[in-house]
Amino acid sequence: MAGIVFNHATVRERADMLAFLDLCAGRGLDCVSIWGNEIDRVGEDRALAALRSHGMTVSGYNRIGPFTPEGLAGAEAELNRAARFGADHVFLFTGGFVDGHTDLPAARRHAEEVTARLLEIARPLGLKLAIEPLHPMLVGDRTVIASLGHANDLCDRLGDGVGVVIDVHHLWWDDRLEAEVMRAGRAGRILGFHVNDWLVPTRHLLTDRGMMGDGVIDLPRMERLVRRAGFSGPVEVEIFSTEWWARDPAEVMDIALDRCARIFGAERAA
Repeated sequence: MAGIVFNHATVRERADMLAFLDLCAGRGLDCVSIWGNEIDRVGEDRALAALRSHGMTVSGYNRIGPFTPEGLAGAEAELNRAARFGADHVFLFTGGFVDGHTDLPAARRHAEEVTARLLEIARPLGLKLAIEPLHPMLVGDRTVIASLGHANDLCDRLGDGVGVVIDVHHLWWDDRLEAEVMRAGRAGRILGFHVNDWLVPTRHLLTDRGMMGDGVIDLPRMERLVRRAGFSGPVEVEIFSTEWWARDPAEVMDIALDRCARIFGAERAA
């Protein structure tokens, strides 16, 4: 059975990184997905010490971007820190349009050029870069990569060291999903599988994701698809939700673990 990883974003409103690591360790989890700004809140030395004390590894490091001069100013330092934390992959966040620009093809070319430059830094560090296509309704302000097909095309052109993360909330609707997941699997580039759910109605595109099983996504089918494509890693719980953020982090994690066990047959140990 698959393991489980929590993305700190799921509980970060009420649990800083040290508390988050304690919560994961107390539930038998030995791998986490972390955020650079949350490391800043507690201090890098304390965060590293806590990880080592718990014997934990890091799957994903969030994140590099947006792809503006300001957003990229500390990119090399972030990549070096991700390497110090032993991250498997680093998420890229392109951002959407800035300064009134509306030229989407140009924005996408810029994202590809920036990713190519970041790869030159990441490869010697042993880091993989993760492209996570987001829902098309977020193109204007959060991403210019809104389909798995586009992400696969970028990976084909950029070569080794870059892969994709499949987040069910962003990709469940795509009529080409099966073909593109299998394409990513054949290339060995699926770096992560993020789980949550799509609520009907959805009150906010960013902060109203559902707990697994509360929405309309066929989650067992999604998992079967990524497994058939060759992905053998853990399911990663990543829920951006003002409703769940307001609840006790321990309760949120326990509910998520129970849902993962029932829906995916996932074990607590990652």
